[in-house]
Amino acid sequence: MSQIVTAGAAHRRKNLRRGGLQAFLITMSVIWLLPLAWALYTSFRPYDQTATYGYVSIGGIYNLDNYVNSFNQGQLPMYFLNTVIILVPAVILVLFLSSMMAFTVSRYSWRFNLILLMVFSGANLLPPQVIITPLFRIFLVLPMFAPLSDNGVMYDQYIGITLIHVAFQMGFCTFVLSNYMKTIPKALNEAAVVDGASVWKTYWTIILPLTRPALAALATLQVTWIYNDFFWALILMKTGAKYPITSALNNLQGEFFTNNNLIAAGSILVAIPTLIVFFALQKQFVSGLTLGSTKE
Repeated sequence: MSQIVTAGAAHRRKNLRRGGLQAFLITMSVIWLLPLAWALYTSFRPYDQTATYGYVSIGGIYNLDNYVNSFNQGQLPMYFLNTVIILVPAVILVLFLSSMMAFTVSRYSWRFNLILLMVFSGANLLPPQVIITPLFRIFLVLPMFAPLSDNGVMYDQYIGITLIHVAFQMGFCTFVLSNYMKTIPKALNEAAVVDGASVWKTYWTIILPLTRPALAALATLQVTWIYNDFFWALILMKTGAKYPITSALNNLQGEFFTNNNLIAAGSILVAIPTLIVFFALQKQFVSGLTLGSTKE
């Protein structure tokens, strides 16, 4: 009888803990989503209404004028194209270069492979703001970059922002892909060597196709991260017409007056592509959160 009572009490405590955890998660989710929900609500309200009744108010007129105005005034199609020009080469280069680096450190044993992997991984711990001054001088001042343009080869250029993203994202991708490649049997490498395959052919025709799940997950993550970047273009570009879409949202601010309803609508429009990418590749995105966290 006492065992039944003890088991019932333990079951109730377990249910209580589970209920408390669920309540905590629901509360945190609501807190997390509340600013987004309020921005969405504000984007449908005319500025005159919020100026009269305040942003913390309900009721009145709702329309799509802010979306139309932000799309036209902000010239969003042009800035979307700028983002594509930066995003596509950056993602391709990151995945290509990091996969080659991961192949080297995971499939071959040599003196400095662990040190090299630590250097790539340790670069992720460096805050970008710390190196903005030397990077600015590299982009703008050094004579080796001066001959091709007044601003240097990379300052105020798409290629500069693209290479910055490649440099900062390679560490994470190399770490993840190297751990993933370690799960591939090395017998495949040995068989390729016996068949006379070169190192490049082994990488390109054998190992790389087997890492497609990892590459798909990383591509999803990289598209999201690089697309959402605000910092680098704002610092390393001076021509407003070259800004990517996230940095171009600053153009919706006036010199003496800011329509926050308009900015809210523009922000929602800018967020739509990342939502499409997430829902289209949700499986790869979720798997990417734990990709490379374990190894043999």
